Parts: sequence; C-alpha cells; structure tokens
Amino acid sequence: MRFAPLVERIAGKGADAWITHYEACAARERGEDVILLSVGDPDLDTPAPVLERAIERLRAGDTHYTPSLGRTPLREAIAADHSRRYGHTVGLDNVIVLSGAQNALFVTSLCVAGPGDEVIALDPMYATYPATVEVSGARLVRSGSTAARGFRVDLDALARSITPRTRALMFASPNNPSGVILNEEELAVIAELARRHDFWIVADQVYAGLAPGGRVPSLAKALPDQVVTICSLSKSLSMPGWRVGWLVGPQPMVAHAEHLAMCMLFGLPGFIQDAAVTALSIAPQAEQNVRDYCARRRDLMHAGLAGIPGLRCHLPDAGMFILADVSATGLTGEQFMRALYAAEKVSVLDGGVFGRETAGVVRICFATEEHAIKDACERIRRFVKAHGAGS
Repeated sequence: MRFAPLVERIAGKGADAWITHYEACAARERGEDVILLSVGDPDLDTPAPVLERAIERLRAGDTHYTPSLGRTPLREAIAADHSRRYGHTVGLDNVIVLSGAQNALFVTSLCVAGPGDEVIALDPMYATYPATVEVSGARLVRSGSTAARGFRVDLDALARSITPRTRALMFASPNNPSGVILNEEELAVIAELARRHDFWIVADQVYAGLAPGGRVPSLAKALPDQVVTICSLSKSLSMPGWRVGWLVGPQPMVAHAEHLAMCMLFGLPGFIQDAAVTALSIAPQAEQNVRDYCARRRDLMHAGLAGIPGLRCHLPDAGMFILADVSATGLTGEQFMRALYAAEKVSVLDGGVFGRETAGVVRICFATEEHAIKDACERIRRFVKAHGAGS
C-alpha cells in the first residue's frame, strides 16, 4: 500500500536524531547504567500546588469536553502573563490553548504558509522545525550562523534569504540548541525586514522563562499584526508531560488556529487547564527556582568538561543545554554521539540535526542530577582520552 507524500516530509534526520536517545531510554528501563543527557526533561517535579489543583479537579469529575480555544480563565491568565512578560497588552481573543508548543508551531505553520511558499528559519534550529514547516507544503530556507559568531544571527545572510515567496520567519529565543537570546538591536533589524517584505514572525519562546528575569526582547508589541508568539509550561514550570502550550497573535490568526484545533485536538482536559491557571499564578517564583537550578548545573558541567582535549564548549545565554564542539576530535557530532554511547553509555544529541553549522557539535543537557553531571563528564573525558581525540 502507498502512503501520502506527507510522510516523507515529516521524516528524515530530525526524526532519526532520537534513535540513540530511545536506545538509552530502553536500556535505562532494563536497569543498565545509562546517563541521559539527550533531552531537556529536568529531574524537577511539577510544583505541588499545580498537582493538587489537578487532582482536586480530576476527583470533581472535570473530565468532559472543553472549548477548542481553551477555557476563558486559562486564556485570560495566558494573556496576562504575555502582557507582563513582553509589555504587549493582549486579551483572551488573542490566545488559543494547544497541546504543547510543538502543537502550536504545527498549527501556526499550517496557517501562515502553503505549497510554493518559503519559511525562513534561523539555523541552528530545533530538530522538528523542518518537518513542522514542510508539512504545509512550504519550503524551509535555512539562514545560518556559525560557531565563530557564537551562533548569533547573521543579519546580512538573513536579508539575502528573503524572496518574494517568503511568508514567515521562524526562530526560538532563547535558541534551542545554542541558548542564544536575540537582542534588541538584532530584533530591530528583523522588524524592519518584516515590515518591508510583509512576512510573519513566528517567535518560539518556550525557554523565555529561563532567561534572566524571565524575559526576552520581543517584537510582539512592535508588530502586533505580524507576530505569533509560541510558549508553554514545559520548561519553565517543570511540566513537559502536561502538554500545555499556546499561541498568542492577532485575532484572525487565532480564529484560523481554532478551526485546525477543532479537527486535530478539540480541547485540552479541563483538570489540566485548571492546573495550568494555578501554574501561571505562581510562575515568577517557580521560574526563578528553575533558573537557579539550571545555573548551578550549567556551571558544574562547564567546569567538568573544561580542559578535555578536542572539546570546546559554548555557554548558553539561557536554557538547559551546552553545545560542545567536537570537530577537533576528528569525529562528526553523529559519530561522537554514537561512539560515546557505545563506549560509556552517555546519551547526548548530534548537533547536526539542528543545522548545517552544528554538524561538528553535540548538544548536552545539564538539567539533571548533579552526581549524574559529574559522572558523565568523567565518562566523556575517559572516552576522548581512549580514542586519542584531540592529540
């Protein structure tokens, strides 16, 4: 039997990136001595008040259908959080609740582009972006940066990437995998390009709560009719498995997104939405706890990897990951990832899945237990030494 061309557009290297990770997960389930540093899922529990609210509502029978847009109290809470974080006043008509940021990105992609269109994404980018964009039939155009630039956006290259077919620019700030936060000067140039060429800006800001003060520069206020802001509770509130995400944008965008949500999701569980309201009510302190947690572990991992021949680390502005350039070892990121896991049972992620300029790096998550970080750094050091890398 044949499948639709769509299945080819949603597969590829981005999907293959997780093979070693899932091998490691299966090995850990079998009780093997594995260290997982390949995914941003910190060993932090969801805040207790959020759990208690969910349990309370679940026991109260809050298990029926909910509105496709999301319940009013949650949309109001998201609007208030967005207004506080970005200085851009919005109302509930600018908000739709979706099943995590990935679902919000998918819906946005389908709403802003289609066959024959182009969507530019800043490279390096999260591994699902190519499939998320190309599922619509649009073509992904990479606008790359380099390790020599600290993976900051190359604005001249971005301007050269724009064509009459450009419908949107997609980026994450803080970036995954690099942790780079776009600054005001960079965003000002991007805003002028968006005005001049009349394209959407899709701002993935799921890690914004982990930035200093829980804020990042945003174009939502400057370009309210062109910017779609994507966010979730996964990273900053330690709620990745709850699948609560949203998009904030102009009302017509939200209306189109609702039509998609009605046929692909049809509302999040009510007890989860009520718990999400509680989560947003305690967000400032909860996010500070996660920021402190990440800062300690980032410094611990950076110190543990320091001095390993053939490795050069790029410290993030924010987030849960360090990019380690392994090209001096003579290995690509993919080769390093697979050989490290085979030899030392440490699972990291090949940087090549995030872009062309990161083929020689691996992404290492530091959002885990401190003893695991210390152990992993020793194993990585031992692996590099055993392979004569960097000599």
